[in-house]
Amino acid sequence: MPRNIALSTLLDSGQDLVLDGALATELEAHGCDLEDALWSAKVLLEQPHLIKQVHRDYFDAGASVAITASYQATPQGFARRGLGEREALDLVALSVQLADQARREHAEANPSKRPLLVAGSVGPYGAYLADGSEYRGDYTLSRADFMEFHRPRIAALVEAGADFLACETLPSFAEAEALLALVAEFDVESWFTFTLRDAEHISDGTPLADVVALLSAEPRVAAVGVNCVPLDLVTSALGTLNEVSDKPLVAYPNSGETYDAVTKTWGPSAGGHGTTTLAGNAADWRDRGARLIGGCCRTTPRDIEDLAANMTPGDPS
Repeated sequence: MPRNIALSTLLDSGQDLVLDGALATELEAHGCDLEDALWSAKVLLEQPHLIKQVHRDYFDAGASVAITASYQATPQGFARRGLGEREALDLVALSVQLADQARREHAEANPSKRPLLVAGSVGPYGAYLADGSEYRGDYTLSRADFMEFHRPRIAALVEAGADFLACETLPSFAEAEALLALVAEFDVESWFTFTLRDAEHISDGTPLADVVALLSAEPRVAAVGVNCVPLDLVTSALGTLNEVSDKPLVAYPNSGETYDAVTKTWGPSAGGHGTTTLAGNAADWRDRGARLIGGCCRTTPRDIEDLAANMTPGDPS
């Protein structure tokens, strides 16, 4: 499929974008069992039509960006199911095709001028490990090994026509360095979003200022920010990023609940204070430089509908 208008072009024009919300949460709502190391990538194998339906639901709710179901879709992960590399990469490509089909169906039913983009999800090595290490960053690979791990999936996403890459849920500075080299190698736009130890450090302890210094010189990085973090940590993290970054910022946190990576369960927010909805925080986040806002784990199309109404009041699209 041909690529849509470039993400950087939209941002340079002053466009703010609403992102989608949780994929896995909605797939579970449709009856999918995601107790699996492949997580939502499992559904690419078993019920791909449900992935397209969730993408369509988010577009219908007002999202301008669909993030593909390739977060944990890697040749190494699918090899555990006995799939060869070609079959695995065909499934990565399918994740782009499903999002594009949902985009086309929405556009046909709802003609408007709202941009509709497909972001190819590139999850971290920790997602493949499926042990919660994407929230710790305590794994160590060489730059060459990181690149070897990520290159085939990135190639498949680019070849399938993703508009840009969402290098997301990154806990590791070293991994970000390797992904940055691949973004340049494939000459593809991207955003980079990180998990956090606190409002000033990513999960492996690297200061956000050092992360911004790494990414700032690469024009193919259209935005930088945070995702899959507690909602009540976003405002302060964006404040830190806004002080050191000239790039547009992106934020798509979790719903406000807290995830226990050991028990793989969700509980009440650890913060217990502040505004606890995406829509309620949107104005504050925009004041701190966020131009792309959406939701991650446990958020729903209703959350995105409320967010879209908040970010584009009176827009009938």
